[in-house]
Amino acid sequence: MSPFWTFAKGMLRDRTALAGAVAFAFISAGGLGAGLVAIKPILENLLEPGGKSLPDMLREADAHKVVAGRIPDSLINALPTDPFQGLVLVIVGLGLLTVIGGSANFLHMYLSMTVVQRTVTRMRRDLFHKVIRLPLKDIVTEGPSDTISRIVNDTVAVGGGLSALVSKALAQATKGIAGFFAALVIDWRLTMVSLIVAPLLYTVIRKLGKRIRRASRAALERQSGLYAATAEALQGLRVVKVHTTERYESGRFHRINKEAMKQALRVRTARALASPLVEVLTIIVLGALSLVAFKAILDGALEPESFIAVFIALGVAGAALKPLTGLSNDIQQSAAAADRVMSLLSAKPEPGHDSALERLPRHAGSIEFRGVRFAYPNALRPAIDGVSLRVEHGETIAVVGPNGCGKTTLLALVPRLFEPQEGRIEIDGRDISTVSVRSLRRQIGVVTQETVLFRGTVRSNIAYGAENATEDRILNAARRARADEFISRLPMGYDTPVGEQGLTLSGGQRQRIAIARAILRDPAILILDEATSMIDADSEAKIAEAVTEFATGRTCLIVAHRLSTVMSADRIVVMDGGRIVDIGRHEELLDRCEVYQLIARKQLVPA
Repeated sequence: MSPFWTFAKGMLRDRTALAGAVAFAFISAGGLGAGLVAIKPILENLLEPGGKSLPDMLREADAHKVVAGRIPDSLINALPTDPFQGLVLVIVGLGLLTVIGGSANFLHMYLSMTVVQRTVTRMRRDLFHKVIRLPLKDIVTEGPSDTISRIVNDTVAVGGGLSALVSKALAQATKGIAGFFAALVIDWRLTMVSLIVAPLLYTVIRKLGKRIRRASRAALERQSGLYAATAEALQGLRVVKVHTTERYESGRFHRINKEAMKQALRVRTARALASPLVEVLTIIVLGALSLVAFKAILDGALEPESFIAVFIALGVAGAALKPLTGLSNDIQQSAAAADRVMSLLSAKPEPGHDSALERLPRHAGSIEFRGVRFAYPNALRPAIDGVSLRVEHGETIAVVGPNGCGKTTLLALVPRLFEPQEGRIEIDGRDISTVSVRSLRRQIGVVTQETVLFRGTVRSNIAYGAENATEDRILNAARRARADEFISRLPMGYDTPVGEQGLTLSGGQRQRIAIARAILRDPAILILDEATSMIDADSEAKIAEAVTEFATGRTCLIVAHRLSTVMSADRIVVMDGGRIVDIGRHEELLDRCEVYQLIARKQLVPA
């Protein structure tokens, strides 16, 4: 089953609404079919001299059991015998039938769109649930923009196809079927002759549909590139402006935009070609059918009224079925989006979320790296290459080294943001790959150089991810992170809204909120990756004091750039090229380690 039809099957979760939509579509079409079948004999008898009156026609229909059940004599006798009055009554009846059909059509569309929107909402929910649990490596490699595009844009495209299927296509198909069956009842021979065009139309629509599907998939991929280019330029707008690269970014966007247009025009060509081809083929066949019918009329083998009635019924069927060509193209176009959505839903989730895995008790022993090796996809060399290191509980370890030596990657392996390709990491003697990842991460506090804040208030950002975060605990964490002093001066204090990515706050303020967030979690393991790089020396000294106090009884892994932080560590781990080249205290390393000597001279910032 293709991905699109898998998502279409998901609409069955709203069975009641879907069944109602189908029922009302048939009610609407049934009224149309009944009107087409009934109008010919009624008009023949009312308009021709010597024709039967409405009461006579009903008595004849009752006698031949054309209608189910017996027609009451009181109803038959109440009908007018005058032809003009009978015609007026027929017109009024057709009007009422139209009102009933219109009401049924409204309810069909209403219920159909309800089912589609519920299905798309569930699709987005499942996608986000899946994405948020994907390995970080997948997101880092592909970039988030394509993933966001699939969640936001591709689900809308799939919804368009589902809407075309259950609202428009169903309504048009039932009306077309009603018109076709009316034509069969009036004269089945003429109707069957008209079917010779069906295989040809099916072949044309099928081939064009495949072309539209391929082009639509390429167009969606280019649209995700547009999203990425826009997001990068706007998020880095400050850098763009100070480097005067507005023209470069505009040119880059223009190139991607033109490629997206090129793919969209491929879709346009196929869609524009479909309808004229169908129209031309249909007119040719109907023209041939008309010639056959006229010959039969001239030979006396066919009544003109029957031909006209069949032609009208087939015209109604054709008018109803004609939009199905465009709707079929809509479905094919959304099928490309469904393929992209399904490929994301089918991706393997991050390991460690199996509920059957054991929980990791609170860290109280050691953290040990045993021959760990990790390489990013498509990297020329491993980021971590055979690292072995043991850190005792309560120890503070500072990791230093040249840029790109693997410091940040090494620390990211502890909360299993990445999985090593070789070796293992043990906490208190247990391989962390065998325990619940939630139980592991709940006892780790992380503060990175690039602070991430979310839309909300200062309070909600401090409490982010912390269970039972009471007001007292939030205030205490803020004070210990030296954040309370600036939060209190904000217009609404802790209830001050934080803009997207926290851009309404300074870099130092954002980092202090992030440190408060880590303190509030009360972690057993504290990871600080250049956590004070954007804070002035005075604030850094205060925070260093707070971190030193908070680190008591906890294991601290620190990537540091300040000499004071490095010197206060129990041990310093020196890395180069993904390997540990030395371990020791500041004075020891200055005496014997050339890499550390270079780092101390050029990278470590004096306190």
